[in-house]
Amino acid sequence: MGLRTQDRVSTAARKTVAAGPAAGDRLPTPPRERRPALAALAALLVLAGALGATVLVMRAGDRVEAIQITERVPAGSRIPESAISSVLVAEDSSVNYVLWSQREQVLGELRAGADLVAGSVLVGEMLSGEEALAADEVVVGVSLQPGQYPSGLEAGDTVAAYWVGDDAPPGSDGSEAEASTEPGAPVTDAVIAERATVATIHSSDESTGNSALPVTLRVHTDHVAALTRAAAQGEVSLVIVGSSGE
Repeated sequence: MGLRTQDRVSTAARKTVAAGPAAGDRLPTPPRERRPALAALAALLVLAGALGATVLVMRAGDRVEAIQITERVPAGSRIPESAISSVLVAEDSSVNYVLWSQREQVLGELRAGADLVAGSVLVGEMLSGEEALAADEVVVGVSLQPGQYPSGLEAGDTVAAYWVGDDAPPGSDGSEAEASTEPGAPVTDAVIAERATVATIHSSDESTGNSALPVTLRVHTDHVAALTRAAAQGEVSLVIVGSSGE
């Protein structure tokens, strides 16, 4: 009996050893080694990636409102308002876009430096501030009072210049030109220049009490002397006429 009891005890001990320690008797595992430097680097990489993505999205969304040509404009011509519209384009510092906010300057002062085709986005290199004068043309400035020019007069208009004094108009040679009216009657139909082109119009300064409208004309050299003398006396009136092709 004692031998059998000893054998059972030995067998139970072996089973206990084979089964390992009880759940509450497990050996403690060594703690994991924390690396704060690697954790900080990972956080920085994530942050940098997020910032980079944000910048790309913002740059992709940067737009400027530029001028687009909607109809053909011949070289040397003024650009009419009907030939432009606004368009959003990607901002690019290497491209000299003409912005929509600059349209007043484009319409009032500049000309097409080359043929402009519909659909093209306007850049500064396409424009010119000057129009070449013909060999027989000169530029003359006149100062007009209300009543001496039609309303709606614009740069680019073709006009006729009339002398509106009470005496005979000055001739190109300095002499008095013959008037077709009877003596003492105002001369209102003496043409100084049958065709001239309005180059520019400057705003009158009414704040100083001066309501005169300064206008620059392109005229044939044959009319310069008479036009400048009449302009000096304030006796010039402009009438809009049709262009050569009309």
